[in-house]
Amino acid sequence: MTKLLYKYVGPSYLDKVFSGPDMITFKCSLPRDFNDPYELFLTIDFNEEPDALAFYQDAIGKLPQLPTTCFSRSPAIIPMWAHYAQNSEGVVVELAEDELAAAFPDSSFGDVNYQDTPHEGLSDMLHRAHQIGKPRYVYLLNKGVFSAAYFTKTTSWSYELERRMIVRQTEVRQTGDLLLADVPKSCVSALVVGPRATKATKTLVRAQSVQLDCRYLEMRIGRSSANPYFVDESGVPYAFDGSQLEQCAQHCGSCKEPLAADTEECSWCQISENHAREAATRNPFRMLAQYGLLGSYIQGMEAISNGTKKN
Repeated sequence: MTKLLYKYVGPSYLDKVFSGPDMITFKCSLPRDFNDPYELFLTIDFNEEPDALAFYQDAIGKLPQLPTTCFSRSPAIIPMWAHYAQNSEGVVVELAEDELAAAFPDSSFGDVNYQDTPHEGLSDMLHRAHQIGKPRYVYLLNKGVFSAAYFTKTTSWSYELERRMIVRQTEVRQTGDLLLADVPKSCVSALVVGPRATKATKTLVRAQSVQLDCRYLEMRIGRSSANPYFVDESGVPYAFDGSQLEQCAQHCGSCKEPLAADTEECSWCQISENHAREAATRNPFRMLAQYGLLGSYIQGMEAISNGTKKN
């Protein structure tokens, strides 16, 4: 099965991402510019003796600064929609990793590991390299530090489910201070619009899906589950199954939200006028409000809850 990657994009960046009819463009960053300042602390334990740290510094030197762009392994992470897609007003771009790898033949991919302590194995390797001095230990130390520096973040970022693509300088173009990767449209399999996207954003993205020859989907927030779902242009609902967006076998015939049980409509959409009238007659707050007693009742209950009610 093709591994799918997801790029969250805010609406203010869409004109830069949709850079042409046959491609999209992503910004790359160098490790020194990563948004977690502690990433590079997760290689060895830096509370080492000075002689070991001096050897580490000499053997490792400066970390190679290779252009890196970041993806998520899921399009259904609400904090990601909030942080990177401007409070769910933006877009998620779905891409096929094998197509990306073919377009960037010198690239490498890896899942980010989340931990709050340095790699014990690297500290052991440092001791071997420092004390024994064999070249193979220095080589293995370099390889391990490179991987840890590029593919490790603290656990506070674990909700991102991040996967990174590292490319060579020759595979990107530089515009001012920006490093840009031009991705062929063959890599793009879907564009997903956020539930708070404006009409203008939806129109733009729908047109781009035609240009890029990919699916157009809209994410929706349901009322029966904390998991979002997705609907295509024909109204067919999809849910993320952990690896891809799968068409839902069971869903509400009215709102399209996926259902666990095989029923025609969800409980919300089954609410009738009779249900609403009965609920209103059984609500004691309505009776209190009708006689002008609701405000004083609530004040009294608040006083009891706060321990300020006088006997």
